[in-house]
Formats: sequence, C-alpha cells, structure tokens
Amino acid sequence: MTVCAIEMTTTAAFSIAADGSYAARLAGEGDALYAERWTLAGPEPYAVPLPLAQPEEADSEVLPLTDGRVLIHRRVAERHAFALLYPTGAEAGPSTGELQLGGVDVREGVRVRLLPPCPGGTAAFALAAEDTVSTVWQVAGGPSGPQPVARIPGRCSGGVWLDRAGRLLALDRELDGTTKAVAVDLGRAEVSPLLQITEDSDDRLLLADPDSGLLLIRSDAPGTSRLGWGVSGSSLPVRFPECLARLGDAYPFAAQPGQSLMPETSGVALRLPEGDIGLWRPADRRVFRLGAPAGWLGGTGLWSPQGRLHLPYATPEVPCGIVGLNLPASPPPPVVVLDPPTPTAPRPVPLQQAPLAGR
Repeated sequence: MTVCAIEMTTTAAFSIAADGSYAARLAGEGDALYAERWTLAGPEPYAVPLPLAQPEEADSEVLPLTDGRVLIHRRVAERHAFALLYPTGAEAGPSTGELQLGGVDVREGVRVRLLPPCPGGTAAFALAAEDTVSTVWQVAGGPSGPQPVARIPGRCSGGVWLDRAGRLLALDRELDGTTKAVAVDLGRAEVSPLLQITEDSDDRLLLADPDSGLLLIRSDAPGTSRLGWGVSGSSLPVRFPECLARLGDAYPFAAQPGQSLMPETSGVALRLPEGDIGLWRPADRRVFRLGAPAGWLGGTGLWSPQGRLHLPYATPEVPCGIVGLNLPASPPPPVVVLDPPTPTAPRPVPLQQAPLAGR
C-alpha cells in the first residue's frame, strides 16, 4: 500500500498506516486546522479530532503510527519540529496530549518532508533534501530525538519502502543531470543502485509491493515519460504496456498485498488525471476505469489481500467513510479460429541438428 500527499479544500494531507489500522489528516477549514485520526481496524471507521489550543498551519504534515498516536511535523522559521499527538480521557472531557520529540535545524532552501508510513508502524522518518546531499532522519521511534540515519549524495525525492521490516527505502536521486532510483539500507547507511533502464534515462520508482516484488516505474527510456512495471530481482526488462501509456499522467497509489511470487496477478490502483480511479493488473491488457466516490481523499487507498480496494472519503453527511471496490475479473482472451494448415513436405533436418548427431 502506498499513500500520496494530496491537496483539498478541507485537508492538507491524508496518510494511512502501513498495516491499515489508522489514518490521519489535517481537518478543518481556513485557519482553523487541526489533526484528525481515523480508526480503520474496527467494524466501522470513526474519526477522533486532536485539536490543540493553537490551530495548525496549512503546511504541517501528519502521519499515523500503529499505536494510535499521530506524528505531526511543523515548520517554525527554519526549524522543523516533530511531536506526537494522542487523545486523552481527561475528567473535563476528551482532550489532546502532545509529546514533543525535538526538531531539525536546516539551512534556507532545504526541503524537509515526512516519508511514507514505515512498515512496522512504530518509527517515522523524514527526508531533508538539498542540491548536493540528502539526509534521512529518524524522527520517531528512536532512543532519543530526531537522528540522521543516512546521507545520500545528490538531491533526493520520492520515497518507497521495499521491505516489511522498514529497513530498505527507495529514493529517486538526481545526480549529474539524471534521476535514478536508489536503494538505501537504513541499518547500514549504504546506498546502492536500484533502477537504470538506460544510462541517460530518468528512472523513478513510484510504488513497490514487497510480497510479489512488483515495481511501478516512470521512465523516459521509451522516448517519452511512461508508466512501466517490473519485478524486483528479476532479470527480465521493464515493460511499458500501451494501456498505461494512454492514461497520461496517472499515478499508482496502492498495490494488492499477499500475492507472493505472483506480480502479474497483483491489483494496482491508479489515480487518473481526470480524478477517476484506474484498476489494473500486469497480466491484463486493459485498465478498468471507475468513478471516484464523492469526497474521495484522492490519491489514497488500501488493498486487502482478497482484492478489495478500500477508499477513504469525507462529505458533510459522512465525515469519515470508507467505500470498497472489487477488482473486476479479467475478460477471457478472444478465440481465434485459424484455417487448417496446408500439408507441406517434411523439411530436411541439417545433419548437425539431427537427433543422432554426435553419437
């Protein structure tokens, strides 16, 4: 499952924990913004507001942890501060607790943003990117405050987890005029190449499913920027299906888990430029287009192993809702009837290819 930051009228960001237990967003309107936690693990989703005495800024980021707390990233001048928010049952009524984690000081022009929810769900990481070097910071779940865990030469963007342990992270690194996805081992602080379709192409990783090894890639190796797919560790080349090329600037946001060693059968959900949803399998030669539900928190969703896509939405009537979609069955291949072949004389077999040659 992969979650993207989105822009909406009543929320600045929405993200779902790696195990699908919780989600978080900035809710409210205008200058009255506050963090909101969604509980998704029960029979019905419900939201818990986490307001503080002072409203949150629109550029704050939130990220849910699997223990129910919500990490918030705030920018204060050139300092980036991190804290954990959680509901408390005070005598005067529900209120919000806040645990300050510390901050990161960076130079002007350095962009700091949260990385997607980490598998395992108890740690959180942020990326600080500048022109010549990028730093991955562990901002929650460590023994103390924010700590740098890896430095990568070049300016990095993106961020896709490659394993279920939360140790291998893929980043898109811009270096020497080209952008290539690299794998970062956060345990060893080591960087290794991940994608290099051609020497001069820009090869970005958009989504990865650790169970099946499915990778969704955007590359200009075919001549124009196109969506393609491959399999982690496979010797087969990346494929660029024509059905994906017709989608334009579509973005994959979730992949079906649990499809071990079967990447061709894994369902993929895409956010289409028109705001609709595309459902696709690598084994298919078509994309199923579906209308998005009203109030969809676009660009987010969660696949179940059984192939059902859960989409979060918020409307005035239903401020916290989930709608489910099933991946349609693939149509059977067309039956082609061929004329019976015309009998021909047997072709002589060259001696070196004869069955008894060399005996």
